[in-house]
Amino acid sequence: MPLINKTTPHNVVPDNNLTRLRIVLTVFFALDGFIFAGWVVRIPAIKEQTGASASALGLALLGVSAGAVITMVLTGRLCRRFGSHVVTVVCGVLLSLSVALPPLTHSAPALASVLLIFGAAYGGINVAFNSAAVDLVRALQRPIMPTFHAAFSLGGMTGAGLGGLVAGVLSPTQHLLGLTTIGLLVTGFAGRALLRLQPPTAPEGASPAESAPRRLDTRTRGLVITFGLIALCTAYGEGALADWSALHLEQDLDSTPGFAAFGYSCFALAMTIGRLTGTRLLERLGQTRTLVFGGATAAVGMLLAALAPSLWAALLGFVITGLGLANLFPVSVERAGRLAGPDGVAIASTLGYGGMLLGPPAIGFMADWFSLPIALTSVAALAATAAVIAFVTRRAAAH
Repeated sequence: MPLINKTTPHNVVPDNNLTRLRIVLTVFFALDGFIFAGWVVRIPAIKEQTGASASALGLALLGVSAGAVITMVLTGRLCRRFGSHVVTVVCGVLLSLSVALPPLTHSAPALASVLLIFGAAYGGINVAFNSAAVDLVRALQRPIMPTFHAAFSLGGMTGAGLGGLVAGVLSPTQHLLGLTTIGLLVTGFAGRALLRLQPPTAPEGASPAESAPRRLDTRTRGLVITFGLIALCTAYGEGALADWSALHLEQDLDSTPGFAAFGYSCFALAMTIGRLTGTRLLERLGQTRTLVFGGATAAVGMLLAALAPSLWAALLGFVITGLGLANLFPVSVERAGRLAGPDGVAIASTLGYGGMLLGPPAIGFMADWFSLPIALTSVAALAATAAVIAFVTRRAAAH
């Protein structure tokens, strides 16, 4: 069984190739965010086209989640067998093609079926390019993982903004077919370059933490799950704020609908800025302190956002939360990948994505039982939990 991701110690990729690899992977991260956000902004139009009720649409949207979770588990093995570069390109093609399918459906069951394919491609490419990024981080011996996730965030903001601009001009079919065209062109150019680049290896004389990933034994699996739980706590907050921040500002703080939408924009922008500065932060503080301080900061920010009686104080809370959560997910996935290679990335990503799925419905149930502000404090509780997990396991994770 060929292990394309593994090369002999003598086959070290030159520095200029490492730079090219970083650029190409950044393009794929941005493309992923761009395509996914482009689909999300057309969900209301797809709902109208299919005639689905709110509950039927909710069930259909689970197709994305189911496809992603199932494929994430499988993709780690595919990356070990065929290499993360090959799997990234194949999933990039599938993602670009499948985003054009939802507008062709006219019922909720048909929509669920095509979203299962879209979700599978989305989950697959996330594991594949994160695995490739872990290899690059190991070779460069610099904590650049947050910059890749910043590219994803920027791609998402661009895709959402462009989708909003063309929504009144193009039909969902035309818009998403345009995303397919862009995706295939970008994948064609970037994928060709990616396939020509060999996956890098750790430099000679690297420490054990920088060397090849371990076998996924019981202890290593436990550590990987630990980092996956940190990713879960982080993604829970991202999912919850995406769906509930605007309603909180409008319902609880009497904001206008337009200004309420600004709340999530503040959070997303702060998260992007936090990731763009994440490398410098990691170089100064290290991984454990970044996780602990990030989780603690997000907890304080979310308590302010959820419980503040003032609209502007809540917006400040969203900004603080975004800065705090920004680097928790990329650091967790990268650490899991260092420990166990693509399998580690797959496990941590699956747990993280599970947290993103868990957040919105959990907030909804708690809002019915108590109130929305009280429900949103669960984001703060899980952010604090992530900080505690990182602190308690700091010694085990260092070895």
